[in-house]
Amino acid sequence: MIKVEQLKVQFGENVVLKNVDVQIENGEVVVLIGPSGSGKSTFLRCLNFLVRPVEGRISVDGVTLDAKTVSKREIDHIRQKTAMVFQNYNLLKNMTALQNIMEPMVTVQKISKKEAEKVALGLLEKVGLLQKKDAYPKEMSGGQQQRIGIARALAVNANVILFDEPTSSLDPELVGEVLGVIKQVVAEHNKTMLIVTHEMNFAREVADRILFLEDGAITAMGTPQEIFENGANERIKKFINTVSAN
Repeated sequence: MIKVEQLKVQFGENVVLKNVDVQIENGEVVVLIGPSGSGKSTFLRCLNFLVRPVEGRISVDGVTLDAKTVSKREIDHIRQKTAMVFQNYNLLKNMTALQNIMEPMVTVQKISKKEAEKVALGLLEKVGLLQKKDAYPKEMSGGQQQRIGIARALAVNANVILFDEPTSSLDPELVGEVLGVIKQVVAEHNKTMLIVTHEMNFAREVADRILFLEDGAITAMGTPQEIFENGANERIKKFINTVSAN
C-alpha cells in the first residue's frame, strides 16, 4: 500500500505540489493525468525521493518516511520497495541490453551473475527482445530501449512500479509497442503501478483508478468510467478532448 499525507514540494517561490493526500491499495493500477506542469511527474518522483518534498509523510509497502526528518538510509530502504521506468529510458550506454537488466540485480540485490542472467534472459523474452540481448542502447530504437527499461524494472521484483511518461520521448509509431508491453505487465503481474501518461485510451484500458492533477493538487479521482464518462466535470472533459485531438 502507498499512503501520501500532506505532501508539499516547493522550488524557491514555486509551489509544485500543495498538501497532497492519497492512498493507493496493493495491486492497484493508478494512472495520473492532467496538463503539463501540473505536478504529475514530481509526485511520482517523490515516492522514491528522486524529488525531495519539503513537507509530508510517504508510506510505501510498510516503510514510512517524514520529509522533514528522513535519512539517507531510509531513502535507500524505500527505493528498494520501488522500481521506475523513466521517460528517457536511463539505460547505461556502455552496457548491453542484457547487462542493463542484470545490473540492479547484481549491484543492489547482490544476486549472483549466473542467476541474474537467467532472470534477465527470461525478461528479454517477455518483452520480445531476446534477439537484442547483446545490443547496446545506441543500436536500438527508442521503443526497444523503453522495453528494456521495463524489463529492468521488473527484474528487481519490487512491489511498486512507477512509470514516468514512458512513451513521451517516442516517435508516434513506437508508442503502441511500449503500451502493449505495459498492458502485458499489468495483466500478468500483481504489482502496484502508478503511471503518468497523456495516452487517454491507454489510461481508460489499464487503470483501476485515475487521478487528475492540476496546479499541484489532485482535483478529481475515480474509476475510468467516472472520469471519462459519468462524472467528469467540464475542466476534465476539456482536457481529455484537447489531449485526444493531438
